[in-house]
Amino acid sequence: MAPPVSRILISPEALQAGVARLGRQITSDYRERDLVLVGILKGALFFLADLARAVSLPLEIGFIGLSSYGASTETSGAVRITHPLDTRIEGRDVLIVEDIVDSGLTLDHLLRLLSAQRPRSLNACALLHKPTRRRVSVPLPYVGFTIEDVFVVGYGLDLDQKYRNLPYIGVIEKAPPSPPPSG
Repeated sequence: MAPPVSRILISPEALQAGVARLGRQITSDYRERDLVLVGILKGALFFLADLARAVSLPLEIGFIGLSSYGASTETSGAVRITHPLDTRIEGRDVLIVEDIVDSGLTLDHLLRLLSAQRPRSLNACALLHKPTRRRVSVPLPYVGFTIEDVFVVGYGLDLDQKYRNLPYIGVIEKAPPSPPPSG
């Protein structure tokens, strides 16, 4: 059974205000550019949808699937591609849209992977930033909220694929251990 959300960290209203602020900033910074938002599946889905509507520019949306957590609350450190990028980015301005940056390992891996495709520019936007967990330095010019070192769910973020549909960011105080593999 999934543990309960112990408290709301960021309300739905605060989330929408933060997304609107980021949308205005991105609109200003990318005027007259060929912008591609690259969302990281599945966690960034809700954020990406709202952010794309908050950006007042023509843009394209692409997706890439990466995983470094599995069913755990701690990153494994090993990043694997679960869905290849479905959009051409060579010569274009690319903004990676991530749900949360904590260790920086996933974003660092993705920045190196996408830079090999020779985009015109490559930046990142994260809904949440957890600087106390940082293990790798990555550029992060667009941040919705800086948060404390807690495990969060909701608005796309999950624990073992649950809680993504919450309209707020909530805290899970203690996650249960993963079940042993069967077989």
